[in-house]
Amino acid sequence: MRILMLTDLYPPIIGGMELHVQSLSTELALRGHQVSVATLWHKASIELEYDQGVKTYRVHGSLQRMAHLFSDASRRFAPPFPDPEVTLALRRIMAKERPDVVHAHNWLSRSLIPLKPWSHTPLVLTLHDYSLSCSKKNLTYHEAICGGPELRKCLGCCIDHYGLLRALPIVLANHAMRVPERSAVDVFLPVSRAVASGNQLQSRRLPFKVVPNFLREDAAPLHGDDESYRAQLPAEEFILFVGALGRHKGIDVLLEAYAGLIKPPPLVLIGTPWVDSPTRFPPGVTVLNSWPHGPVMDAWSRCLMGVVPSTWPEPCPTVVMEAMHAARPVIGSRIGGIPDLVADGETGLLVSPCDPIALRQSIERLLVDPGLRKRMGQAGQRRIAQFMASAIVPRIERVYEELLLSDRPLTDSRIETPVRPNK
Repeated sequence: MRILMLTDLYPPIIGGMELHVQSLSTELALRGHQVSVATLWHKASIELEYDQGVKTYRVHGSLQRMAHLFSDASRRFAPPFPDPEVTLALRRIMAKERPDVVHAHNWLSRSLIPLKPWSHTPLVLTLHDYSLSCSKKNLTYHEAICGGPELRKCLGCCIDHYGLLRALPIVLANHAMRVPERSAVDVFLPVSRAVASGNQLQSRRLPFKVVPNFLREDAAPLHGDDESYRAQLPAEEFILFVGALGRHKGIDVLLEAYAGLIKPPPLVLIGTPWVDSPTRFPPGVTVLNSWPHGPVMDAWSRCLMGVVPSTWPEPCPTVVMEAMHAARPVIGSRIGGIPDLVADGETGLLVSPCDPIALRQSIERLLVDPGLRKRMGQAGQRRIAQFMASAIVPRIERVYEELLLSDRPLTDSRIETPVRPNK
């Protein structure tokens, strides 16, 4: 098949979604498909690139030229409405590549919608967040899980988040684009049950299948030159957190829980600074910023346990899979897509979000019981087979094949049951 991927950001810009799209594109190319990627151009990036069998087009967007519109000029996302310049670029790419399927991953899909009557190409949209319902994409309202979109409520919430001048066009455009997007997309692929529910796919009877993120079989520890990263880790075993160093990831909750431990092992935080990152840390905490994937995987293999204390409904955190791959138990929040990954009491422990006491007690339980840590780690390593590329990528291929063989979108009767923890 000829497959065109659409994504706002793509490596060398690094993030969970960016790495997922790159991994999926590479895996599909290895399986014999002709894969191209259309993404937004960023400063110093190459407009046309070939890498690992994947052709990458980086296109210019009208809004991307206005750096003042973005809180981080190095990560300029697509708007929630069609960008005329991007739409024209996508038309040129589609005319050249003639894709059998377009697989989008975020709001860049909105710039493709005007082309759907012209191309008639099936459109698959992976939902990595809650952008179909939430203009902030995180489904939170006053630091609690939002009960659902309402225009007036969304405006007030997004003004606090984006500021008045950016909130108004974002909210109004996202609200207006819901109907055309639902009509244009042939099948949605939410990455967890929580994402499917939060985007109201089932209640609106939209065609979808839950397909989680995955790890590639070559996920591996460090190589040669990366030894300098290992030297930054504590000499003894440690507790490990990997992710953005922000409140939404539960950093404050984790630090409070850790401070209450008696003579704990070191706590290592690997991630990227956030606007609300803490500036002070308890004794025993090591902060390591912006590590590449190989050294991160090596850190997983050297730690005692992983901690994923998110306070927002995390869609499908790959860090949980990385810990399982390294045979390490995970303590995670009972929120979002984390319960789809962590089998409570079997591969790790689930705790209520925003509860430092429960988190501390779970850490203590694993610290005092090496046998339990080992059993949970081994169970996680067995379970990770369900989330490897060899298991997930064929499921995505089957979605493509079904769309190409059918004149109609997938119906509710063909919705796939998501992977559930083995109790």
